[in-house]
Formats: sequence, C-alpha cells, structure tokens
Amino acid sequence: MSWLQNLYKTYDANEGQVGKTVKKPNGQEYTLLPISHTTQNAHIEVTVDEEGEFMRAIVLEKESTIIPSTEESASRAGSKIAPYPLHDKLSYVAGDFVKFGGKVKNQNDLPFDAYIQNLKEWAESPYATPKLINIYTYVSKGRLIEDLVNDDVLVLDDNKQLINKWNKKYEETLGEKPPIFSSGATDQLSVFIRFNVYSPSSTADVWKDKKMYQSFIDFYNEKLGDEDVDFVTGEIAPSTERHANKIRHAADKAKLISANDTSGFTFRGRFKTSKEAAGISFEVSQKAHNALKWLIHRQGKTIDNRVFLVWGIDQTDIIDPSDDAWDIMQHVEREIEEEPDTDKPFAEEVKKAIDGYRSDLNMNAAVNILVLDSATTGRMAVLYYRNMNKELYLDRLKDWHAQCAWEHRYRRTEEQFVKFYGAPATRDVAFAAYGPRASEKIVKGLMERILPSIIDGRHIPKDIIKSIFHRASNPVSMERWEWEKTLSIACALIRKTYIEKKEVWDVPLDKDSTDRSYLFGRLLAVADVLERGALGKEETRATNAIRYMNSFSKNPSRTWKTLQESLQPYQAKLGTKATYLSKMIDEISDQFNIEDFNNKPLSEKYLLGFYSQRRELYKKKESNIESEETNK
Repeated sequence: MSWLQNLYKTYDANEGQVGKTVKKPNGQEYTLLPISHTTQNAHIEVTVDEEGEFMRAIVLEKESTIIPSTEESASRAGSKIAPYPLHDKLSYVAGDFVKFGGKVKNQNDLPFDAYIQNLKEWAESPYATPKLINIYTYVSKGRLIEDLVNDDVLVLDDNKQLINKWNKKYEETLGEKPPIFSSGATDQLSVFIRFNVYSPSSTADVWKDKKMYQSFIDFYNEKLGDEDVDFVTGEIAPSTERHANKIRHAADKAKLISANDTSGFTFRGRFKTSKEAAGISFEVSQKAHNALKWLIHRQGKTIDNRVFLVWGIDQTDIIDPSDDAWDIMQHVEREIEEEPDTDKPFAEEVKKAIDGYRSDLNMNAAVNILVLDSATTGRMAVLYYRNMNKELYLDRLKDWHAQCAWEHRYRRTEEQFVKFYGAPATRDVAFAAYGPRASEKIVKGLMERILPSIIDGRHIPKDIIKSIFHRASNPVSMERWEWEKTLSIACALIRKTYIEKKEVWDVPLDKDSTDRSYLFGRLLAVADVLERGALGKEETRATNAIRYMNSFSKNPSRTWKTLQESLQPYQAKLGTKATYLSKMIDEISDQFNIEDFNNKPLSEKYLLGFYSQRRELYKKKESNIESEETNK
C-alpha cells in the first residue's frame, strides 16, 4: 500500500495544481483532476445566460474537458444508464432526444430522466452555485436539440430527424459538410455536450471553475457509501469498491485495483468479501489515481504501454534513472568544459548536476520509482516499486553514472553531433543490445531488467552484456553510425562489469597494460587507422580491420596474420607516413607475453583497447593538423 499512500501524499502536496491544464509540446493536455471528476472529449459547447436561456453553441474539435463524475458514471458501459452529473452525451442532456430520432432501450426509462433527476437534486442542495442553477434551469426545459438545430450546429434530414452519418446526397439541400461531422464524434446522436454560463461577474468557464469543483465534491461526499477502515491512512472514512481506470491514457480500461467478481479467485477462498482483502476510502482512491495519471502525463515514460515513473512527493521533478548523462546536463542547463586527455571534467559536471537536486529536496524527502503494465485490457499490475531516501537514490545514480561511463558521440544538437562522457540511457542500451528494429516489447523488458542495476546496485544481466558485445564485434552487420554508438555503449557496460570485479578501465589509453585482450584490441585499432589513412576520405568502404573484427574476436592470432598481410600494400602506399603506425604495431606486439599470443577468444576488454587506441591516434592526428595550420 505504500505506493498508494505516497501518491495520496503527492496529491495533497500539489493541491495548487488541481484543475490547471498543461499542454505538452505534442499538443496533448493533462490536468491534476479534482476528486470526483474525470475528463471527456467534448464536441459541442452550449452557453446559457444567467436567466437560464440559450445564447449560443459552438462545435469543438475533441476538446478535453474536466467534468463531475460519480462512481457509477465513471464505470458505465453498454446500455447501462448512469449519467454524469452535469456534462454528458446528447442522449442524457437533451429532453427532446427521442423526438429528433434518438434511439433508447426503454421508453419508460429514459437517460434524460435519470440525468435531470440527479441534476435537480444537486441544484436544490445547499452546495449549488448560481452557474449550476442557470444550467439546470435551461436543461429542464427539454429543448436542447431544437436550439442546436436553430443555431445551425446540428442538422436534420427531410423527416426532421437528426442525420446519423453525413452523405454527399445531403450537399444538394444542405450545402457543404457541417462542422459537427468533423468534430470527432461518431455521429450527431453521440456528441458530448459541455455547458457554460455567460456571467459578467464571473469569467471562469464552468469546467475550469474551482467553485464548481468544490460544489460537486461537497454534494457528492454526502451521498457516499458506508464508512470503513481505510488500509492506506488507517482512518475511518467512506469506502469504495470502484476504482479509476484511464490511468495511462483516455482509452485505458485497465485498473490497478479491482475486485468486482464474486465467482473467480481474486479474493474468494481467502476472504469472504473484497473489503477484507483491501479497504480503500473513496478520497484516497480518487487522490492517488488522479496523482498517478497526472505524474504519468507530466514526467512518465511509456513504452508499449509499460509506464516507467520516478517522482518525489514535495518536489515531483527528480532525475530519471533511465536518462543518460547528456539528458541530466540538459535538465540543469549546465555546460561541460572539455579538457584534452582527461575525462574528469565530464564526470565532475555530471556529479554536480546530480548533487544539485539535493538542495531542491527537503531532508525527509523520498524518491519513488514505479513500473506499471497490464497483461489484459482490464487488469494492471505494479511490476516494480521502490521508495528510497533521496540521499541514497542520488548516491546510487552517481555510482551508476561514474561506473557505467564512457565517451559517446551519438547525441546531436541542431548543428552537430556532440561528445559527452557518462552512462548511456537505458533505451539506448536496449537498441545497442538488440538493434534499432527491436520491438517495443523487448525494449521495455530490458529497461525493467536493468533498473535494479541502477537503483539497487546489482550486476548488469550477463545476457545483455553478451548480446551487446557480439553486436559491437560485428560492425559489418550495421551502418557506421549505428556501430559507433553500439561500440561506445558496449564499452560503458563492459567498464561497469569490470569495476564490479575491482578492475578500473578508463577511456584514456592505458599504454602499460599487458592484458592480452586489451593489447589485441589496440593492434586492431592501429590496423584500422593505418588502412583508413591510406584509403583517404573519398573511399568509404570498411577497412579490413573492421571487416574481420568478428573473426578477430574469436581467433585473434590467426586473423591478425591475415590482417598484417593485407596491410602491406597500404604501408607501401603511405611510405614514410606509415612509419609511426608500423612502429606502434611492433611496440604493442612486444608487450605480449609469448604464451598469450594465441587463438583463445578475446574477452570484452579488447573493445576497450580498440576504442581507446583508436581515440588516441585520431586525437594525435587532429593535433598535428592544428599545429601545421598554426605554422602556416
């Protein structure tokens, strides 16, 4: 229950955000909903005056609207009559629905009758607002469709019935296609209506008016069911067995809490009733689920419907463990100053960025990590949940970004690719391990599996290391940019595994290392740079070192013999320019113990040696070019 409790606390800590609509860069909107409210896409907005008279109506384009909601209306399905308290579909709010062609299941049990009875009860309660009374006065007249037709919002056929589907045959008599048929509604009979009140004394829209929110909350609280012990707060409060859906998006039917079966095995056999299994109050359920929806839209990451969410209670923004070092630096708007031959500036800046979050959180703050997914359309589960002290969480992140760190060049700004040092994002790890065409199902599975490695300091799963090692050793199977990205990410994960074994390998070249795999990797890098220099910029084909890389990792001494022979024409072509690299091959070869120069498959360290040696050579080449230009 701790995740529910912390979501409940999060809602209380952010009550100032209730009802505020925020628009995402993609145009989607989200809101921290008031309790006893939900959202619906409205198709028509009807405005009445303070006398309860119709003023105007406009067609909307599926505009998300906050509406009051009861437990019954929130879970209504099929032909069940369960009206929303104020805004609803035409079949509920229009008293003349049947007159204009609307179909109902039972003429003696009209949806409008249930709607208007509930609205009357609210409007005549002590909690009613003037705006609510104005809307009730108008709707009770039962002529909504007639007014919408007269205002040219809805259209009738020759039989004075609402047109179900638009057909070109209507263009002869009605002209162009009316806007209502482009509003997103299935047809005219199923449009969703929201009401507004024109009032010089109050400019707030009804669905944004906090007085209206509180009016219904106070009214509905008196109608709630029996009181019981709330398992989350430990207090006696009105309980509920109906909990929210639409958690991940508007069409999401999966529920986190559900016990509506009396013949299955959800609780029967262990408990007599569902309340014995878990008793949750209406207020806690509403606040916790509304906070969860808000957080998912605000900062959650959703991959194939699996949600990865990290938040703090008092300070909701917190570093996401799935982010890479570049994202962290962007969030805090810090610049990284590069220095030659050292990676400390990169690492130190990332540490400072993480430490910067410490001052934003109070001493008792905690960090929550939650992973959600659903196996069926109706049931959702918590796959992973941790509530950690923020100091411990930030320390774990610092360890991860310090240990699983390497130099990467695959991030891009608007102008160019940028270099950064740190841990890769978990999503990038997934694509490096399984390829860019890996399904979302595979990606979300890897992200969930690697999360304990970041949060709990566990070992990275061996199959992930093995997969990414083999892909990095097979560059001919992918494009150049993809392989370079895979290589740097592989080096980061490999470095982390060896740090766990008390071995530290860094990006700068270790010229003193006599590890056979590291030395073989260095030899491969020199061969690659030498041939690339002979081929020139115009020739883009892969070098022999790259082509034979997979074979080299399995049979190094035998493949190296082949590579050396293939280098001879390129050495001859370069002449004295190849002297330095040829000499380096000899120097690296001299560092081998004679018994280590064999065909035993190489360990992951050879990738570290390859990357660091190639980096060193290209840095030297760049510095030589700069010095030549300076001398000119």
